[in-house]
Amino acid sequence: MKKVLLLLLALAIPGISIAQYPNKPIRMIVPFAPGGASDFVGRIIQPRMGELLGQQIVVENRPGASGNIGLDAAAKSAPDGYTFFLGNVGTIALNPAVFPKLGVTPTKDFISITQVVDVPGVLVIHPDVKANTVKDLVAIAKAYPGKLNYASPGSGSQNRLEMEVFRKVAGNLDMVHVPYKGGAGPAVAGLAGGETHMMFVTASSAMTFVKNGRVKLLAVTSSKRLAAFPDTPTMAESGFPELTSGSWQGVFVPTGTPKDVVDKLYSVLMETMKTPEVVQRLGNGGVDVVTSAPGEFAKFVQSETDRWGKAVKEAGATPD
Repeated sequence: MKKVLLLLLALAIPGISIAQYPNKPIRMIVPFAPGGASDFVGRIIQPRMGELLGQQIVVENRPGASGNIGLDAAAKSAPDGYTFFLGNVGTIALNPAVFPKLGVTPTKDFISITQVVDVPGVLVIHPDVKANTVKDLVAIAKAYPGKLNYASPGSGSQNRLEMEVFRKVAGNLDMVHVPYKGGAGPAVAGLAGGETHMMFVTASSAMTFVKNGRVKLLAVTSSKRLAAFPDTPTMAESGFPELTSGSWQGVFVPTGTPKDVVDKLYSVLMETMKTPEVVQRLGNGGVDVVTSAPGEFAKFVQSETDRWGKAVKEAGATPD
């Protein structure tokens, strides 16, 4: 009762104000290990967001189980604005279909604040695989059934599903799946190190390895060629229009977070995503800035959930 009276007194007397949000550091949960696309995006937007909010943003990498560990931690965090989730197409739209016992329903357990980026994907191979085109790769896989393997950031990841679709439409290619724990960073590093033969992965995760020649780029999954690799064809141009996709990322908070907090985070994110340095750094990594209002983003998330749920069912993708 005493605390309530003090609060009312503070509100009634000019010059006295209650603590405003935020008044302590904020967690950004990234559900993958350092080195992947999500971590790349998170650490670029982190400083500017912190500057605009006047508080430190602490990036907390929570990798494992195709992003489900971080997803679960974020969904169960207090809805007070001091934890937000950097989700992507895999954790938000794919995992509910791939993992029927997930325990989290992203469209119900989160408020969608805004999309922040779209990350084009690429098909890359180890240089020892003597293919110069996607069709060359298909021919090699058919000639050596069961001999080639492919990496993925996890059993239920978008990259794994893209490869499952590729295997099917290319003639039911017989290849071995090698899932990595912790996201795209460890998976593409394993490919560069010769542990695997190929993978679909985000352009931002593969760019450094492509530029230093440790992996070879065959095609991009975006609808148009990338400015960073103008001579590399799209998967559609390579004869596989089914593999046109992108890996979007967005910011989410637990359901129940106050509207004024959501509005403030949205405002800060809009300012962050139009900061020239942020746009430039993301662009240099092959990432496009894409933003949307909360209602618009929520509709997009639902449509992506429906789209990928159907794709999971048709491809028969399940956790290993």
